[in-house]
Amino acid sequence: MEIESIDQLQEALHGKNYVADRGLATAAFLALKLQRPLFLEGEPGVGKTEIAKVMADLLDTELIRLQCYEGLDVNQAVYEWNYTRQMLHIRLLESRGERATEAELFGPEYLLERPLLQAIQHSKPHPPVLLIDEIDRSDEEFEAFLLEILSDFQISIPEIGTIKAAQPPVVVLTSNRTREVHDALKRRCLYYWIDYPSFEKEYDIVRAKLPHAADQLAEQVTYFIQELRQQDLYKIPGVAETLDWTAALVALDTQALSVEIVENTVGVILKYQDDIEKVRGETTRQIIERARANT
Repeated sequence: MEIESIDQLQEALHGKNYVADRGLATAAFLALKLQRPLFLEGEPGVGKTEIAKVMADLLDTELIRLQCYEGLDVNQAVYEWNYTRQMLHIRLLESRGERATEAELFGPEYLLERPLLQAIQHSKPHPPVLLIDEIDRSDEEFEAFLLEILSDFQISIPEIGTIKAAQPPVVVLTSNRTREVHDALKRRCLYYWIDYPSFEKEYDIVRAKLPHAADQLAEQVTYFIQELRQQDLYKIPGVAETLDWTAALVALDTQALSVEIVENTVGVILKYQDDIEKVRGETTRQIIERARANT
């Protein structure tokens, strides 16, 4: 699918049940047109990862995902050598009385591609969407390694040389801001902060993702979650939790919230016991009463 305008992209995203505001649609459109990485920052569960998945679907291309974590290095992110196959080749040659050369053992056929190299060497008609998820969980050394890739879309392998992308991948980086990402990396990207949605937007998301939920339930769940985000909680629920909770309530044939149903299912949205204790009882009852009065 060719994206010709911001309006077209926004409508196409909505058609895939992703509700994007104008600012996010603009940032995504510019990332496609300018072939620049898109850096999305925000709280967990607000839809940063999901937009990369939806864009891959819209562009009819492959999604290549690199999940970041502390200690991530070149072997997991870019490439490593197939040592097992190399050893088998060495033993085969030794059985023939021959010796393997370095060029033989460190050629492309012994290279195991990891997500970054897969994205650079992608040879299909449409460039892939490369999702570098939760970059804030990786080390600063890995960030520095990414600079060459995001600047020139190329990877240097000492034994082979420099591999450059025939078509730059569509790159989406996400961060939950557990630490600050270096300015040098951000400068290579278009930046957008995805905040918790308004009531209207979150309700639209629930209706788009879970159309079988009763209208009253969708409104009350959205209101309840919006109210929870005003509480002093250790971990505020994101949109992902809103959708999970709604799906759970639909599975229980729930038509409207009650204190009992909330307390029986609160573990879907809150994952810390201290947070659960804070909203049990009177707090839950008051939020439900306000939800009924305002929806």
